[in-house]
Amino acid sequence: MAFRRLQVLLIFCVLLAGTLHSTRAEIKNPRFERDTRPIILFEKFGFTLRGVVNISISEVVLAPPPSPSQVPDSESVSVDPSRLGFFLATDDTLVQVILDYERSEVCLIKNPLVRFLFAFSDLDPKTKSYSAYYPISDANEYGLYYANCGRSVAVSMNVKTAMYNLEGPSGDVKNYLPAGQTQLPAVYLSFFFIYVALIGVWIWLCWRNRPLVHTIHVLMGILVCIKAFDLISEAEDKIHIKSTGTPHGWDVAFYFFSFLKGIMLFVVIVLIGTGWTILKPFLQDKEKKVLMIVIPLQIFSNIASVVIDETGPFATDWATWKQLLLLLDIACCCAVLVPIMWSIRDLKRAAQTDGKAARTLVKLTLFRQYYIVLFVYIYFTRVVVFALTTVTIYKYRWISDFAAELASLAFYTFTGYKFSPGESNPYLAVEDDEEEAAAKEAMNMDDFEL
Repeated sequence: MAFRRLQVLLIFCVLLAGTLHSTRAEIKNPRFERDTRPIILFEKFGFTLRGVVNISISEVVLAPPPSPSQVPDSESVSVDPSRLGFFLATDDTLVQVILDYERSEVCLIKNPLVRFLFAFSDLDPKTKSYSAYYPISDANEYGLYYANCGRSVAVSMNVKTAMYNLEGPSGDVKNYLPAGQTQLPAVYLSFFFIYVALIGVWIWLCWRNRPLVHTIHVLMGILVCIKAFDLISEAEDKIHIKSTGTPHGWDVAFYFFSFLKGIMLFVVIVLIGTGWTILKPFLQDKEKKVLMIVIPLQIFSNIASVVIDETGPFATDWATWKQLLLLLDIACCCAVLVPIMWSIRDLKRAAQTDGKAARTLVKLTLFRQYYIVLFVYIYFTRVVVFALTTVTIYKYRWISDFAAELASLAFYTFTGYKFSPGESNPYLAVEDDEEEAAAKEAMNMDDFEL
């Protein structure tokens, strides 16, 4: 009973992994060594009316579990190949299958609610291999699962999977991107051209206002360039996966620029939040500590994300690592808010004591706005986008990626507009006749709460 409940718990973890699954839909060819997991999710894929699943396994070896302690004392180990195999199921169907398994121990691959593919009893007895082609005529999002109802039987095998939809007038064109994600190349290309235009505008502003350009403005321009390269790399990555099932090396470029973008974005936010090169030409020790914490965490998070995304949901502890990386990313986002809070606090004090209240008040208002916008940006891209991914119908899954890119574009544009080196820069001097009125207003800002 305890072993069965452990299996059910692992199955629910698979359901959670499905909600965290990335949009990469490549041809996979993993190797498993003495794996005893009761269920493994390989991939979730949105099918049209002409979907196809290709799957082949080879070098299959079934054996008792590595340790006898993994099997209850009252149960004997039996290697029954008919209780191991592959099947397709939707998320809703899998929930019911889990309940049936818990009540009556009906093996997952034998439940009539799932789309059974094959069991290990169908393997070629000589080569211990199997290969098959399965057409899918029911448009829906299915997960490809491997189930092991053999009481912790250890399985070693090579697996190759390919899932795609057939397109074209004659139905001979393979599209390896799931339905609902075929729009992603066009989405990323569109935003790439928008960022190229923004780069041109930023270069023009910096050239026009050369005396007002600071180092932070150069870093902001570099960040936008990296973002543009990240988008074109992701677009090319998806284009090649769509037609061939493999990224042809574009995934390396995508991961590289995504890595640089993640680090540079947090660095620029922290430097802007501290007013570096605009309010002051130096960083305080506490501000340096924030950078020393955020940058290493971002480096670790980016590298770990690359490894996890490349392995796929069939890797051991994949869902756990995805959740930990999500929490780490949120922690970094919270950390970059701290320097802005410090700047707001210092500006509030200066507005009441330095005799230049109007000028300081403008800076304080700007940092208040930036804090609010940054908080909304973090909340939207980390929480709202995740919610959209989980609740949106698979046919419109691209909307969550579009919303994330739109939010990023709005944040980049707001940051560039508010901190641009132009005559409207809020750090320019304020007329003396505004000092008295602004000083009175600054005195009323003590009740401001972050």
